Amino acid sequence: MKKPLLLLGFAALAVAAFLLYQRQTPESDDARTLTLYGNIDVRLVNLAFEIEGRIAEIAVSEGASVTAGEQVARLDTRRLLLARDVAKAQVDAQRSELDKLIAGVRPEEIQKLRADLEAARAEATRTKRHAKRAKELAERKLVSPQEDEDAQTSAKAAEARAGAVQAGLDLALAGTRQEEIAAAKARLAAVDGDLANAQVNLDDAVLRAPASGIVQSRILEPGDMASPSRPVLTLALTEPLWARVYLAEPDLGRVKQGQPAAVYSDSFPDKAYAGWIGYIAPSAEFTPKNVQTTEQRADLVYQARVFVCNPRGELRQGMPVTVKIDLEAAAQIAPGCIDAAPRRSQP
Repeated sequence: MKKPLLLLGFAALAVAAFLLYQRQTPESDDARTLTLYGNIDVRLVNLAFEIEGRIAEIAVSEGASVTAGEQVARLDTRRLLLARDVAKAQVDAQRSELDKLIAGVRPEEIQKLRADLEAARAEATRTKRHAKRAKELAERKLVSPQEDEDAQTSAKAAEARAGAVQAGLDLALAGTRQEEIAAAKARLAAVDGDLANAQVNLDDAVLRAPASGIVQSRILEPGDMASPSRPVLTLALTEPLWARVYLAEPDLGRVKQGQPAAVYSDSFPDKAYAGWIGYIAPSAEFTPKNVQTTEQRADLVYQARVFVCNPRGELRQGMPVTVKIDLEAAAQIAPGCIDAAPRRSQP
């Protein structure tokens, strides 16, 4: 009677020991598969305007799907449009000034200067003859010394005017100095820069999604003042998507980057999502509280990211998942979501 009881006791102890081992040992289908548990993670982007201004419109709400380059919000652009128009007018005016300097004096102006020179020379010749007669008459006491002096002064003034017209004609024929053209070009470049800056400010008044994703939160509303330091929306990127898991130190030698994996979720238990090991932390950390039991929290583990294909958007941030890694499969050099359709399988 005692012997069966003793055997029954040994059997109960063996079952208890096996159950305790099962609770403290990571679940594994067989020696070729490593089973890990974790949560889905994504990258979050805070979208803000590059310039300050009052928000005129926000085109999306929480939960909306957006694509790369899609407009999600815009500012009031009235002042920006005025600044752009003013800068454009300044560019047009300075470009006309430069064109005028490069073209030089018009042929009609050259002809006028030559006609003026002929007239000035004729006047100088006439006043010179008059001054000569006045001098002769003054020597013979037929005119007063004052009249002689006035005639000499008029002759000198006419000669000076002819010289000034000649100098103007020479400058017109020589054309604009290169230094003046260079200065005009520099002024044109400066106002061109002002116009480009005004256009950039106008373009920055439209906020666009940098990549495809889902709007997680709408922080500001139309009428609020936006600035580069105040995000308007938070965007959860749809790619890349990964499961954050933790590897024990004994498993590091069995897991390599690029190894294929299958990801399962409680929401879709009959689907296996294709994935691969994309990152293994270079340093250890204490086990997070939501991963293991209280006795195992002090153990050091290594964070890993299992990138997963999510073609139908069924996996979401924070979702708990089960990851099964095929330890005998060869690592891929450049894995990706070529065949993104989830497979029917039981975890």
